Amino acid sequence: MQEFDVVVVGAGLSGIAAGYHLQAECPTRSYVVLESRDAIGGTRDLFRYPGVRSDSDMFTLGYSFRPWTSDAAIASGPAIRDYVRETATLHGIDRHIRYGHRVTAAHWDSAEARWNVTVQAQGSEQQFRCRFLFFCSGYYDYAQGHEPAFAGRETFQGRIVHPQHWPADLAYAGRKVVVVGSGATAVTLLPEMARQAAHVTMLQRSPSYIIALPARDAIGGALQRVLPARLAYHLIRWKNILLATALYQVARRWPASAKRLLLKAAQSQLGPGIDARKHLQPRYDPGTSACASRPTLTCSAPCVRARRPSSRTRSSASPPAASASPRARSSKPTSSSRPRGCS
Repeated sequence: MQEFDVVVVGAGLSGIAAGYHLQAECPTRSYVVLESRDAIGGTRDLFRYPGVRSDSDMFTLGYSFRPWTSDAAIASGPAIRDYVRETATLHGIDRHIRYGHRVTAAHWDSAEARWNVTVQAQGSEQQFRCRFLFFCSGYYDYAQGHEPAFAGRETFQGRIVHPQHWPADLAYAGRKVVVVGSGATAVTLLPEMARQAAHVTMLQRSPSYIIALPARDAIGGALQRVLPARLAYHLIRWKNILLATALYQVARRWPASAKRLLLKAAQSQLGPGIDARKHLQPRYDPGTSACASRPTLTCSAPCVRARRPSSRTRSSASPPAASASPRARSSKPTSSSRPRGCS
C-alpha cells in the first residue's frame, strides 16, 4: 500500500496544472500523478490525426502560471503537447508521474477518512491510499472511441479509420474519402485531408455552426510586442473571455439575429457556389449547443461539399477510404459532385 496526501489521475493539461498548484499552495503535502499511458499530454498526445489542434484559444486554455507566448491563438496538437511537457519538466512535476498506471477502482473508507485506489501497473494490481483523489482524466474512453454499428460494414471494400487511433502509415493522397460526422473533430480533420485527397465528402445528419477565426491573434500579437509578457497575457486572456461571453449572450438573447450573422459569415467564406443554408444551417439555435471554430484558411486543393444521408448507397470499383469522427452516427454515403469550396 502506497500512501500520499493527494492522488492525481491523468497527466494531461489539467493533471499538470493540478501538480503545479499542489506544489505551490500545499508544499508540505505529498502527491503522485497516475497516468495510464506512457506519455504526458493526455488528449493532446493521444490524438494524432491530420490538423489536430485546440478547440479553445490557448490564452484561455493555457496555464496562468506559464502563459502561452505564441500569437497562434488556435494551436496545433504538437505545439500544445510540447507546451504541456515543457511545463511539467520546468516545474519538476514530471518527477511525480507514474506512467503505465491505470486506475480501475476507488473506494472511500469513512472510518479512516481515506480513499483506497486500485491500480493496474506492470501486469499486477497495486493499491494506493490518499486523503484527496483528484480526477483529471477527462471524459474520453482512451481505449476505444465511439463506433456506431454501420449496416454493411463487413462488406465495405475500403478502409475505415477512427480519428482517435489514427494509423501512422495511412496514405490517403489521391483517394476518395468520406468523413462521417460534423463536429469539432470532423471540422478540424476535413480541410487537412482535402489538401491531398482526390475528393472529400462530409456526411452529416445535422450540421454544426462553424465560425472561421484568424489562426493568429493580431490584437494579441500587437499587445505582446509592446507590453510586458505577463500583462499582455492577462489582457489577451480577458479580451477573449469577454468576447466569448458577449457572443454567447447575443446568441441566447437574439438567436434569430445570431443565426443570420453566422450563416452570412459562412456564406462569405464559401462563395456563391455553395448554399450555406443547405449545408451549414443546424436544426438548433446558436448558443444551445456547441459551435465549431476553424482557423481561416485558403484552399489550394479541392475541399469539401457536405452531404446529408440518403437511402442510396455508393457503388464504385475503387471504394473510398472512410474516416469516422468520434461522434459519428450511422448513415450511408451518397455519391457527390466535385467540391467547389471550403467549410
